[in-house]
Amino acid sequence: MDASQIYILIGIVVLLIIAVLIILIKKPSKKKVKPLTPLAGLAFAFIILGILFGDSRLVGYSLMGIGVVLAIIDIIMKLKK
Repeated sequence: MDASQIYILIGIVVLLIIAVLIILIKKPSKKKVKPLTPLAGLAFAFIILGILFGDSRLVGYSLMGIGVVLAIIDIIMKLKK
């Protein structure tokens, strides 16, 4: 394994631990959780693909860039509603 892959793996593990802690510690709230919009889900998928295909910088950064642009479009669309 390359050093950068180890750092990515450590980052993913830390994020998973944080997510589990948030889920376990989270107090029940009366607010309704809004489901993920299809555009936000697509943006999330592109970002994950960008991480997975990070060995090729052009492909990885392109996929991440597409994901970020889609996420920004989703945010703008939500703000206009």
